[in-house]
This record gives sequence, C-alpha cells and structure tokens, in this order.
Amino acid sequence: MMIAEIENQIIDEFSMFEDWMDKYNYLIELGKSLPLIDEKYKTDQYVISGCQSKVWLHAAFREGVVIFTADSDAIITKGIITILIRVLSHHTPDEIISSNMDFIDQIGLKEHLSPTRSNGLTSMIKQMKLYAVAFKMKTE
Repeated sequence: MMIAEIENQIIDEFSMFEDWMDKYNYLIELGKSLPLIDEKYKTDQYVISGCQSKVWLHAAFREGVVIFTADSDAIITKGIITILIRVLSHHTPDEIISSNMDFIDQIGLKEHLSPTRSNGLTSMIKQMKLYAVAFKMKTE
C-alpha cells in the first residue's frame, strides 16, 4: 500500500471522532498495538533527541525497504510513533524521504499537542527520514 493510501486511512479513522479527547484515547489504543522493540535497542543510542518523553527508534533495511520499530515511556507518544511507523515502515528510502506527512495537519494532531510534544513529533519524523537517507546512501 502506498504512503498516501495509509495516510488517507488514518485521516478517515480520526474523522470518526469529533472530540479531541476521543482522538487522544484512540491514539492511546493505537499505541497499545505497537510491536515491542527489541530490548537491545532501548539504549541512549536509539533515543530520539528533542522529545519530551523517551522514544527509542530502530530502523532496519531489508529487501529494499525500511522497517521501523520503536517504543516510548509515554502513552500518547507511543500512539504517535505507532501511526508514524504505520505510514513509513515497509517503504523504500525514496518513498520515505519524499513523503510530506500532510495527514498530521489534516487530522489536527500538531495543533492539539503541547509545544514540546509537537517538537517531539517533528523530531520523530526527522529521525525516520534520516534513517531513510542513510539507507539510500548505502545502496548508491
């Protein structure tokens, strides 16, 4: 499935909720479905700087696509990284690099986060794209 198609699914899912408390609850539920990251990646080397809470992100490159795993010590943040992984994981580096992530604004996520969580969201996306750039450079 293309990144844009996954983004549209997420937009549709979030549009079912009118109240932002319901959307936060949905994010929390999504976070519960995040596959556990291997404990060996829960070190400072894999922590995303710029996040209010701890977020560990690992990327692997297999058969031409990037596969992300992550975890967080905060439930809302865990939900946020879950949707980012859903959108970007299992795509090529070029697809990840060129993704515009417009769905974040369309579901209203950034405007309903505290400034520090919003900065964390930006840091998560930046780190995921940096992994994609690194994998692309390795293959060229």
